[in-house]
Formats: sequence, structure tokens, C-alpha cells
Amino acid sequence: MNPDKLQSILRQAIREPQFPALVFSVRKGEASWTGSAGNCQPDQPFFIASTTKLFVTALILQQISRNKLSLETPIASLLPETLWSKIHVFKGKDYSAGITIRHLLAHTSGLPDYFGDAPKDGVAWQSRLLAGEDFLWTTEAAVEQSRRIAAHFPPGTAKRAHYSDTNFQLLGRILEVRSGKALSEQLELEIIRPLGLHNTYLYTDPADRRPLCLRYRDTELPAWKAMASFGADGGIVSTAAELRRFADAFFKGELFPATLLPELQVWNRIFFPMRSGIGIHLFRLPWIFNPFGTVPPLIGHSGLSGTVAFYDPVSDSSIAGTVNQIHQPGSSFRLMIKLLMALRKP
Repeated sequence: MNPDKLQSILRQAIREPQFPALVFSVRKGEASWTGSAGNCQPDQPFFIASTTKLFVTALILQQISRNKLSLETPIASLLPETLWSKIHVFKGKDYSAGITIRHLLAHTSGLPDYFGDAPKDGVAWQSRLLAGEDFLWTTEAAVEQSRRIAAHFPPGTAKRAHYSDTNFQLLGRILEVRSGKALSEQLELEIIRPLGLHNTYLYTDPADRRPLCLRYRDTELPAWKAMASFGADGGIVSTAAELRRFADAFFKGELFPATLLPELQVWNRIFFPMRSGIGIHLFRLPWIFNPFGTVPPLIGHSGLSGTVAFYDPVSDSSIAGTVNQIHQPGSSFRLMIKLLMALRKP
């Protein structure tokens, strides 16, 4: 591992005003490195956005390993009827009662995305946020917004997946109902304390200014209320080193039995070049972009904020970090690839 080379890659990636702050952490074997460039330090907390879903997946898998849940448990047996009734109506047929934990984790429920999809009579919440409108919402409001949007396909349709934050809003509420504890408390007890994380937490207070302010194009995007509302689908704050530590723990069996991992690796196309498994994602470049196989398949998750957290099981290496930019999500993957390729050189 060459720290100077890794730091040089970060410095070269700084592009004002769109990328004024970058922070990444990498590990290969026993060696690790964390660095930053621009106007932040290596220990800078940031919003990990949808990479939060990996934490929620870990909590669900813990419940499964304790025989308190199964992938086939219907959500109708776990949630109040007000949260699941008529949430999935496709071509006039109500499939709501048939949605399972597996469907939610794998994005195979067919549910619309309350945040990214738009109802016929309105605009997507994501569009409102990117236009500068910061606002709060609850799980109930997210579910009601989802009901206003058409479902995409019946739950469990073969070879179909649609990325939906609604799935994880429901999973977050399921965890709270089953345990009687707030999601923030469960994360603290089951993941954060056991792993010795000190700057990782669920963001719930819009007055908290510790995380990097998100950026969209060349300006800051003050989305403090929205980030306090995402919860299970995107509300965690962490640092690059702590997020990488979590990714290692997830894929190396520290948080739940590693024997559960193979069952998660059932891949469906979701958005290029990503495939969705059960609570995890696969990043694999097609041969035409990776003719010599130099970029390995990676498993983990990413977030709209430009955050990545991935593990390479072949070389036992991992990476996590952020470019903190919503407008160009591909930039975080390009930088991730450069850093991982540098790890292969002495």
C-alpha cells in the first residue's frame, strides 16, 4: 500500500466548486489508510445516504439469526394495517398482504419509491429537494406518498427489481415494532457499540451541523430536515474509516453468522452497473468496460450523496468514502476504482 499514491489520487480528484471535499478509507489485508483532500479532515463525518440500508440489513439479519424473523415473513403480520393496507395495487389487484421481508430487502416488492418516483398529479420529493425545498416527513407520510404512485410489478416477479426507499422505511418500522426500541437505539446497541464506532449515528436533529453539508452541482444543498427524515433508508452519518470498518464487519461475519451471506447474493438488474441482491448490491463492470478483469466484482452499497462502501472478497480488501456530490453519482465509483487499482501496486 502506497499512502502517497493514494493521497495523490484524492488531490487530483478535487474540482472546485463541485468537489471541494473528498474523504476515503481503504484496507487490504492488515494494512489500512484513510485520507482526505480539500476542505475536510480524514475524520470528517458525512451523510452516507442509502448506504444506511446496509446497516438496516444487518439488523434484519440479526433478527433472522435469532429466529425472530424470516425472509418469508409477510409484512402484514408485523405492521399495523394502516401502514401496509393498499400500499401495493397493480393493475387493479391488491398485492399488499403478500409482500415479505425478502421482497423489501431485495427491492423486488414492486413498490414505488416514495422519494424518487413521482405521482401523476405531482412531482417527486427528490425533485423538490434538489430544487432547494428542505422539508420533514414521517414514515406514515412516506407510505401515503407511495400509495399515490403506481406500483411497478407484482411482488417477487422473476428478474424484476425496482429500487425503492419505501421498502426500507417499512423495514425500519418493522424493526421498531418488533423490538420496542427506536431505530437509533437499535443501531447503537447492535452495531455501533460492538464495533467501537464513535462518530457513527442516525441523524435525527436538523440543527446538528456536524456532517458535511451535501452538494448539488456547484452549490451546497442544505437538506438538514430531509436527512433527519430518511431514517432507515438513508439517515446515518459516519466517517470513512468507521464506514469501512462496518463494511468489513458486515461481510466478514462479525455482526451475524457469515453463513447467511450466500443467501443474499441473488442478483437482479437495478441500475447500471449495479445489481441488487437481498439487502446488498453488486458492483460489476461488464467485460466491454473491463476487458482484462482488473476491476474486481465488489459487494456492498452506495448512496445518493456520492458515498460508497464495498468489499472485495477475492483480495480481502475494502473501501468506503464519499465525494459528497449528488449530481454526479458516477464520480464516486470512478474514484473508488482508481483507489482500489492503486492498492494492487506496491
